[in-house]
Amino acid sequence: MLAKRIIPCLDVKDGMVVKGVNFKDLADIGDPVEHGAIYSAQGADELVYLDITATYEKRKLLTGLVGRVAQKISIPFTVGGGVNNISDAEILLDSGADKISINSAALKNPDIINNIARLFGSQFLVVAIDARKQDQGWQVYSHGGRTATGRELFQWAEEVQERGAGEILFTSMNHDGTKKGYPCETLAALSEKISVPLIASGGAGKPEHFAEVFTLGKADAALAASVFHYKEIDIPELKKYLNEKNIPVRL
Repeated sequence: MLAKRIIPCLDVKDGMVVKGVNFKDLADIGDPVEHGAIYSAQGADELVYLDITATYEKRKLLTGLVGRVAQKISIPFTVGGGVNNISDAEILLDSGADKISINSAALKNPDIINNIARLFGSQFLVVAIDARKQDQGWQVYSHGGRTATGRELFQWAEEVQERGAGEILFTSMNHDGTKKGYPCETLAALSEKISVPLIASGGAGKPEHFAEVFTLGKADAALAASVFHYKEIDIPELKKYLNEKNIPVRL
């Protein structure tokens, strides 16, 4: 069995790491390069940097930041936010990113998934899906959780896989920042629908939540932010805990 991955997520706004609850009330908590270097040294498996307002504010990609991160850390990292075309993807790759994440651009023009996968390979492409559970099911949102798309989570996940996504990063907007656990039932159902790796995001609050998301939720990787940023969970201790639970991780 492949090792499960622990992935700190660094939401970036105006060049600084921020964190909020349910995609709101953002607070500045530090420098993204310094945070990345710390997580790399602690044994995180990968990092994700998301410029959470890049699409909404239509700003250019922070290629300088990507280059500085690439120089400082020794683990793979994914960059998302404002990737709207092939040129954006190429710039990020040249700047040092290992993977790119697309969200709003894929919802607007799904063919971008096919095009990036064809030119750079599926292993370079993560499609992020932000969804909120409502009375009629899980609705997908774009633009940093601001805009309802009318798309349904499971159908969209299957489509992006068919188009060439190498991984799917699913964030539950209901669980984001709440520290009450991941939506394991939904993750398990989603993992049955797709064959590419599934990254779970939204709800981590204690080590038990990571164990649950890997067992009950059947996720391949778990992404979290505030529990790592505020040092509520230590990555080496978390991996030791998971190993003791017979969950395969890289120690």
